[in-house]
Amino acid sequence: MNQLDKQSVISAAERIKPYLHRTPVLSSSAINRMFNCNIRFKCENFQKAGAFKSRGATNALLQLSQDDLTKGVATHSSGNHAAALSLAAKRLGTRAFIVMPENSNKLKIKAVEEYGGVITFCKPTLTARESTLAAVIRKTGAVEIHPYNDYRIIAGQATACMELIAELPDLEVVMAPVGGGGLLSGTALAAGFFGQKVRVIGAEPAGADDAYRSFYGGIFVPSENPQTIADGLLTSLGSLTYPIIQQHVHQIVTVSEEAIREAMKLIWERMKIIVEPSSAVPLAAILEKKVQVEGAEIGIILSGGNVDLSALPF
Repeated sequence: MNQLDKQSVISAAERIKPYLHRTPVLSSSAINRMFNCNIRFKCENFQKAGAFKSRGATNALLQLSQDDLTKGVATHSSGNHAAALSLAAKRLGTRAFIVMPENSNKLKIKAVEEYGGVITFCKPTLTARESTLAAVIRKTGAVEIHPYNDYRIIAGQATACMELIAELPDLEVVMAPVGGGGLLSGTALAAGFFGQKVRVIGAEPAGADDAYRSFYGGIFVPSENPQTIADGLLTSLGSLTYPIIQQHVHQIVTVSEEAIREAMKLIWERMKIIVEPSSAVPLAAILEKKVQVEGAEIGIILSGGNVDLSALPF
């Protein structure tokens, strides 16, 4: 697959349906009163493996040939994609070889191990991740499944927004966090394919603002030494996700670490659900008034709920 159209997202949704949850859409009257708007949260924290990443990983694996599946799959990931790929591989009877930075979230390492992923640790740099993965692929013959720079992955992630709009056709704005851009690019495509003039807004930590700078500078800026508690948003945009975001996303905003903590706490306290810091970034943008929301119908994709309870940021 070398491009994405409406049918590729519909096909992805049909393909992954037997394997994944159709996650609920929740709201909080207290949060709505606070911001004088109507926010609906698409709860991908309740997805298999605890994050939206299961959509893309499952969609990609289901399109591999039997021969490729027999070889196993490989990726580098600090967390949710690693767990999602490991679980999808296990369910399809193959092996997942995962390269993880040695400083990865302990809960996410444990999840990968529980799903049967074979972990190789590396230094926490992109160069180390890529060179270690190349060595693992040489040794195992496994097929690489990139965390976000793959149209099969993007089509899978797009299904979250497709479901959200099917449930709420009157949405005016959809917000998603942005790291590598798989979720945001998929969300933007789905909003265009299935929505009625939906504005798509990406939200990013100020300490990892490469997407913001790439988007407004019109030239790709890599993520270098990002500093944020939102550990799912540390990677650079990809060569496939960046152009989609440039073309179809309406706005990208950045938020402070304090606002991420505050938004995460607000979701935990008011909605009684567990989300990880990356999930809270879009609500943090509303908290900091980076986005005009008064009176609007807003959808937020809560990207995941894999948080280490022994190291909460608040």
